Amino acid sequence: MRRILNSALVLLLAAAASAQTVEKKTLNLEGARQVIAAAQAEAKRVSAPGGVVAVVDDGGNLIALERLDGTFSAGANISIGKARTAVQFKKPTKFFEDIIRNGRTPMIALNDFTPLQGGIPIMVDGQLVGGVGVSGAASSQQDEELALAGANAFAGPHSASAPVRYFPDSAVATAFAKGAVLFDGDGGNYMIHASRRDQAGMAEIHSKDADIIRVLDGRATLVTGGSVIGLHSIASDEFRGESISGGETRQLAKGDVIVVPAGVPHWFKQVDGPFLYYVVKVR
Repeated sequence: MRRILNSALVLLLAAAASAQTVEKKTLNLEGARQVIAAAQAEAKRVSAPGGVVAVVDDGGNLIALERLDGTFSAGANISIGKARTAVQFKKPTKFFEDIIRNGRTPMIALNDFTPLQGGIPIMVDGQLVGGVGVSGAASSQQDEELALAGANAFAGPHSASAPVRYFPDSAVATAFAKGAVLFDGDGGNYMIHASRRDQAGMAEIHSKDADIIRVLDGRATLVTGGSVIGLHSIASDEFRGESISGGETRQLAKGDVIVVPAGVPHWFKQVDGPFLYYVVKVR
């Protein structure tokens, strides 16, 4: 019994430790070289005269540095300082150059602080992974532009990868006349339904899709939460039932918006039709 309790305690402690930690992205040498290559490519594109590109990790430690031909000798230290400052404050260094110029001079007393334009934090999926600093270009503005090109090395192309979709009024009216999918998401994580109800429906649960509902016309009684009576599966991740026991009842009318998270039962208990509403399904 003591061995079982000890094992359970170990598992509980491990679970608690896991709950108190987060996954953290890091910038490695290959990534740093990719940042430098992006900055240098931009320098070549705009014919920038030399420059030093420095990349640090999220702790301000130097990972990689390259000095282009013709750059002044102090450029390396300045670029490293810019990158470190951008990381320490999670802001472009131009921010500090501007506020010091506007009179907040005591900031220059900070240690390891380089308030010169040309340092940019590197973010990946909302996480700080490092910083890039550039010096020695034609101007401080160009220093920053090259640093931005480097910091955006992981952002991918800026042009839209999917076509813009346009639905004229006639197509929308046709969809609402019968209730139909207006847009299937082109394989993405959302769909748009032009929904129409003339009578009450079945209780529903979408285990992976959230429903964002915007009422265009009509009135209806919507029940959310509670327990579904006669619950059964009709497709992968889709469930239906006869009705809902318990739950929260709301009266929906033109202009209302309601968000039903994935996994929450919902039921149009009564409809004063025709009831027209958009549903954006987000997975």
